[in-house]
Amino acid sequence: MKSQRTLAYLLLLPSTLFLVAFFLIPFGQVAWLGLTVEGSPTLQHFTTLSADWKFGPAMKNTFILVGILVPIQVIFALAMAQMVAKLERARDIILYIWTIPLGVSDLAAGLIWLAILEQTGFLNSLLNAMGLIKGQVNWLQYGNMWALFAAVIIAEIWRSTALMLVILVAGMGLIPKEYAEAAEVFGAGPWKRFTKVTLPLLKPSLQTALILRTILAFEVFGVAAALTGTNLPVLLGETFNWQFNLQDRNVASAYALIVLGISVAFTLVFLRVLRVRAEQRA
Repeated sequence: MKSQRTLAYLLLLPSTLFLVAFFLIPFGQVAWLGLTVEGSPTLQHFTTLSADWKFGPAMKNTFILVGILVPIQVIFALAMAQMVAKLERARDIILYIWTIPLGVSDLAAGLIWLAILEQTGFLNSLLNAMGLIKGQVNWLQYGNMWALFAAVIIAEIWRSTALMLVILVAGMGLIPKEYAEAAEVFGAGPWKRFTKVTLPLLKPSLQTALILRTILAFEVFGVAAALTGTNLPVLLGETFNWQFNLQDRNVASAYALIVLGISVAFTLVFLRVLRVRAEQRA
């Protein structure tokens, strides 16, 4: 028994060291920079960032993006996972094709969609060839903020919906088929089987998918930077700006702590709202 316990601790040691080296130590450094001045506790850096005119728009834009993006991705991922679960042939091929964008970084995804949406991009060329527009339309102009939001949302949906899809497909694979078959015998239609059988049993996977995707949505940066530049400020973009352009690590750390605090708050909400009973975890 003692040797088994020792082996378990040894197996956990690499991941523990990784967590300490790449999360706990950097987090401690960020917290120190964001909450102190010359070693003394202070909220001065938060006062500085809140006085910056970009802070309000960055906060608002980030929440708008998350509020629109995450629900749409949940619906898409659930629909796609249902389709994959129903397939009898080419299931793995379809799933592989749908998850290809997951291997594309956020900055690369932004550049791909920039090539599509810019004035000389693929979309204008296609619409011109079809005779639907004359000349070149500037889809990403500063004056049309909702077009900028739409561009970022479309690019993020294309790039990261697969993250939720993979988690939900795995969750659906763990649901015994007997439940749906029993519901069908008792006259439940497809929609009722989904809402009354599949969705409740999928709650653990849905909880995980929502937490991961919401945290990553609050960290949106590369796609927004590639498609909109500085025309659509977001929280992580301002963190980058203060760190590298304005050379103020303290205010950048304060921004990072705000993003972390918001992410933790939403995680706690999802854990509370989508509580999973012990028997469901098992």
